[in-house]
Amino acid sequence: MQTITISKEIAIMFIAYSALMLFIGFYFYKKNKSSEDYFLGGRSLGPVVSALSAGASDMSSWLLMGLPGALYVNGFIDSYIAIGLTVGATLNWVFVAKRLRVYTSVIANSITIPDYFETRFDDDKHILRIVCAIVVLVFFTFYVSSGLVGGAKLFESAFGIDYSYALTTGTLIIVIYTFFGGYKAVCWTDMIQGLLMLGALVVVPLVMLYHLGGFEEAMEIAKQVKPNVLSMGEGIGFLSIVSALAWGLGYFGQPHILVRFMSIRSIKHIPQATFIGIAWMSICLICACFIGVLGIAYVNQFNLSLQDPEKIFIVMSQLLFNPWIAGILLSAVLAAIMSTASSQLLVSSSALAEDFYKRIFNKEASSELVMKLGRMGVLIVAVIAFLISTDKESSVLKIVAYAWAGFGASFGSVMIFSLFWSQMTRMAAILGMITGAVVVVLWDKFFKQFLDIYEIIPGFLAASLVIIIVSLLTKVRPGTKAAYEKMLKNL
Repeated sequence: MQTITISKEIAIMFIAYSALMLFIGFYFYKKNKSSEDYFLGGRSLGPVVSALSAGASDMSSWLLMGLPGALYVNGFIDSYIAIGLTVGATLNWVFVAKRLRVYTSVIANSITIPDYFETRFDDDKHILRIVCAIVVLVFFTFYVSSGLVGGAKLFESAFGIDYSYALTTGTLIIVIYTFFGGYKAVCWTDMIQGLLMLGALVVVPLVMLYHLGGFEEAMEIAKQVKPNVLSMGEGIGFLSIVSALAWGLGYFGQPHILVRFMSIRSIKHIPQATFIGIAWMSICLICACFIGVLGIAYVNQFNLSLQDPEKIFIVMSQLLFNPWIAGILLSAVLAAIMSTASSQLLVSSSALAEDFYKRIFNKEASSELVMKLGRMGVLIVAVIAFLISTDKESSVLKIVAYAWAGFGASFGSVMIFSLFWSQMTRMAAILGMITGAVVVVLWDKFFKQFLDIYEIIPGFLAASLVIIIVSLLTKVRPGTKAAYEKMLKNL
């Protein structure tokens, strides 16, 4: 049985990479002159940074751990998740990006998603903003915890340290550079991390194929271990396929991705950013799927012991490469974790500082005070996520799936209708958002045992139904229709 040894070279590469990310965070510390700089980067980001930042912040540790682990266990059946995500991301860039960018800059200077919803529906009572902030804090806390779990598993495997120490180390690195750098630091590090993730995901399966004797030989070995490994339909029901494809619905409601549309320099850059982002995503997802399936063949062929399927990428990186190269490849996992967790921490902190404190309790608060409170918000959310992550048996994919469904059903339904239906009302937005979030929670806790379908589906459908019915029964507030028409003229 082959074993993995811990090397100082891997440790050095980890330290060097972490130091680079922290340097970027400190560099942008003095660049943040206002809360708009800290939370939205002054709307100054170009198409390459915007696209890669959106992709990297989207593809958390589940891309290099959760997804390969799922295909290692179930084969290509679970690739329907990747297909659904690719379709959803494409539709998000094509239909949502331009309209959201125009509305949040031309109609009103909105710097958060709750800002946009409040402006769009003329919610002078701030009810919608409060609901938004609560949804953000609840589901992002779980989402951040998935990244911390992934980071802990990475440090545990790479350095052989106890899970609790690994969790603490990863959390500190992520929190420090988000705390100081703000949005620009997050986006520029996302770009670097996105390129690193792409390189790692392409190189690892190619080297695996070389050691296994080529593609055909690898697939034959995999089929000997799992006869249905290459099947896209055998052994899976219709509801399971629909559930996997439904992951794509989640894109319309992810605040850390939507905010990238708001921060892009100009709507003229959106087509270019769309091409870059979807190309990057497609290559990464395909390679991640193949790592999982090739892992079945490699583990069997070379008599390895793999107790945690979500560590297949980590194990392959350590076994197949020189320790210096392995350190770079494993840094890609850290990159995936940092890029997503930092973006989510930033959005959560904006919910506390901008949406709760400034907009409701102290409208005259200075930008400096809001930035300080935002940084405090980063610490608060990180601590709660850290406590959730202390369970060593947590699955990265399961935690991500829950949070993804929560945002997709609550924010996603409201976002789509708000951008494409001028007759949608304030009350419909409030009740639709609440319905989506509540149905996701209740379905996961009580109803999934009776109908095993991904909770984003009933949540999204219920929210959409409520939005339509309530909009037809209530009146559009004054000014909202004119603002909507102004958005259409500026597209």
